[in-house]
Amino acid sequence: MSLRRAIFWVHLAVGVAAGTVILMLAVTGVILTYEAQLNEWALREHRADPPSPGVAPLGLDDLIARASAGTPAGLVTSAALHRDPRKPAVVGLDDGATVHVDRFTGERLGNGDTRTRRFLRGVMYWHRWFALDGEYRIIGRTVVAIANLGFLFLLVSGVYLWWPSTRSRGAWKLALWFRPRLRGRARDYNWHKVIGFWSAVPLVIIVFSGATISYQWAADLVHRLAGDTPPFQQSPRARQPDARETPSAAPDQATPFVELQALAAKAGAETPEWRTLTIDLPESIHDPVVVTVDRGTGRQPSKREDLLFDRATGELVGRAGYPTFTRGFKIRRWLRFAHTGEVYGVIGQTIAGVVSLGVAVLVWTGLAMSWRRFFGRAGRT
Repeated sequence: MSLRRAIFWVHLAVGVAAGTVILMLAVTGVILTYEAQLNEWALREHRADPPSPGVAPLGLDDLIARASAGTPAGLVTSAALHRDPRKPAVVGLDDGATVHVDRFTGERLGNGDTRTRRFLRGVMYWHRWFALDGEYRIIGRTVVAIANLGFLFLLVSGVYLWWPSTRSRGAWKLALWFRPRLRGRARDYNWHKVIGFWSAVPLVIIVFSGATISYQWAADLVHRLAGDTPPFQQSPRARQPDARETPSAAPDQATPFVELQALAAKAGAETPEWRTLTIDLPESIHDPVVVTVDRGTGRQPSKREDLLFDRATGELVGRAGYPTFTRGFKIRRWLRFAHTGEVYGVIGQTIAGVVSLGVAVLVWTGLAMSWRRFFGRAGRT
């Protein structure tokens, strides 16, 4: 048996074995293409009416006080502000819950858990682990991860099998373009090859990034290729300085703190093109306040930076986040949001959605050709 024929049979076997799982990943991936935009659309009723001229939004400290009304003091852990004040502030509590607050009135608008969000979250659970619960979740996650690795092999071996055996212009034309007059197996074969070729590059990125999410060895491989020492479950975020490392004295309980609104204003002045500010409140009064400045959509890591402010003096004492990451961590963060295409905004999401739809066609045509091979007239003969 020749090498090409051996690879073909392995390609066919892996495709048949993993085809159903890959189809599920493709369909759920298509549904999740514009997840962020759909979630924002579902919260459209939370947008405030255009304010009257001269009416300014409430300060951040006042918003936090109103959001935590009726809850024990100290439960607020974060607050996110959009550049557009008509969008509500999102206040995080230490039990993991969030509260949406009107920027002008301080009215609590609920937790934002809309029907759309719940539906998309259910689809995401299918995409990750077949929506299994409890001890069965690890089984679903393992099956998805193995199928993803099988899909990576299908992509690499598919390109090898796709490559025309001759260099003639006609052979390349047949391999690159659709032939609308074909029917049956010939049509499926043509669609399988053409869609596979034009989707190969984005699919390799999507599938390999999925492997780095599922497997630590794949994530470590990224670090090694980038020239880093692979960490073991280490956060890429720079360690925050404590009171012993900062030049200023540690504040005591009686020290008046700078208002959070002033720190948010300073962070916005550091990055005038900001779109979202997220203020993380430290557990200890000796730790700095971290303000994450986001110039992108929230899913573009290269446009995020953490600014560390001294709570007592309001001084900028450090920077952390993406600019301080090692090369390996930067690539991993890029891969995380390249998996959904969000790293390049709407254009990247659209490309990811289109190629996910193409994967559904690849699975269908591949299984159809396999069925004809084994159970069709020629197979029975």
